[in-house]
Amino acid sequence: MIKINVVNRGHQQLPAYATEQSAGMDLRANLEEPIVLKPFERRLIPTGLHIALPAGFEAQVRPRSGLALKKGITVLNSPGTIDADYRGEVGVLLINLSQEEFVVNDGERIAQMVIARHEQGDFVVVEALDETERGEGGYGHTGVK
Repeated sequence: MIKINVVNRGHQQLPAYATEQSAGMDLRANLEEPIVLKPFERRLIPTGLHIALPAGFEAQVRPRSGLALKKGITVLNSPGTIDADYRGEVGVLLINLSQEEFVVNDGERIAQMVIARHEQGDFVVVEALDETERGEGGYGHTGVK
């Protein structure tokens, strides 16, 4: 388990894993008053959290499956990436994809955050790529069966 420095400028508890093998930690809305999301409206919801990840790691902000299924609420830029050198407040860009208004209340679990190791790439310009069985087959290439 890696250590993540955090400054909590909000009034919510820190993110925590719900079970021993959970991949994501719940992020909570840190609000002075409820926010109403109208159908197809998007808003950046504050969490009050500022984090410092170790180099080589990112935090991915993802939707909560229950909110998506039951209420049509999802994270618009999913997964959102928090880079290791970002020190601003962690915000969650929610969108209401339902036909009904949705109220985001203070302390509500609005997304999950997954900590992931990553690599950086270095592009090397070449004249051609190696051949593979798939080749240039793209969307729908493998059929439906």
